[in-house]
Amino acid sequence: MRRTQDGFTLVEMVMVIVITGIIGGMVAVFLKAPIQQYMDVARRAGMTDIADTALRRIGRDLRLALPNSVRVTTGTCPGGTGTCGFLEFLPTKDGGRYRVDPGTGTLCTAVAGNAGGDALSFDTADTCFEVLGPMPVAAAGDSVVVYNMTSNPLDTNPNAYVGGNRAAYASTAGAVMKITSKLFPFDSPGHRFQIISKPVTYVCDPNVGNTLTRYWNYNILAGQPTTAAQLSAGVTAASAMLANHVSTCSFSYDLFVVAQRSGLVTMNLGITEDNETVTLYSAAHVSNEP
Repeated sequence: MRRTQDGFTLVEMVMVIVITGIIGGMVAVFLKAPIQQYMDVARRAGMTDIADTALRRIGRDLRLALPNSVRVTTGTCPGGTGTCGFLEFLPTKDGGRYRVDPGTGTLCTAVAGNAGGDALSFDTADTCFEVLGPMPVAAAGDSVVVYNMTSNPLDTNPNAYVGGNRAAYASTAGAVMKITSKLFPFDSPGHRFQIISKPVTYVCDPNVGNTLTRYWNYNILAGQPTTAAQLSAGVTAASAMLANHVSTCSFSYDLFVVAQRSGLVTMNLGITEDNETVTLYSAAHVSNEP
């Protein structure tokens, strides 16, 4: 008996390859649109997430801003070319209430448990005062601010940027907070004080760098910083990029949106990738009750 061997001829193999290619091409035509749509949706979701995360971070920071410390301006972009938007404020770390009645204690000797402690003087320069309630958290390099009323260096009202109502924190002893010698100009109506650290600035650059950047730990300046050099004026000055691919970005600030006690910061941020733009608008209320 003879055993025959069957197989494919070259013509048959070529026909199979051609038919498979035709079927694959037809399938690809039908799958291209859904796949492209999926990729577009994923890209748009990513751009939206970048913008939303950045605006939420700014809003969270602004809610901790020292009353009447927010200021908005335009300046030279960090890259040295073009005009960028600058949003600055003084973040509060903590706060509390100071004693205003003299009590029975002697100057700067109040300790925990001594009800008759030292009051903060507004007649002469003082170096300490008794804190009513829990002692706020403070560290070296922080400042104590009382009754901040403006952020404009040309305004004669108490201004923490200028320093008239700001004293350097020194230490704590029991219920007493010690500061560098300071005569605060006005008593706060609620007898409150705030602990602040270094300023924070957000710079939106939709023209050159296409970035939104956060700067912090630079020196407190009377006038608002408008250059990269001013934002680097500090031993521990630092920066971090919040968003890239920024195509539109703007800040605005309404100081007296609610009875001169609440300000409103509005923010627009647009992210562009592959000729598509996602634009988000956000607003954050700022307490201006000193």
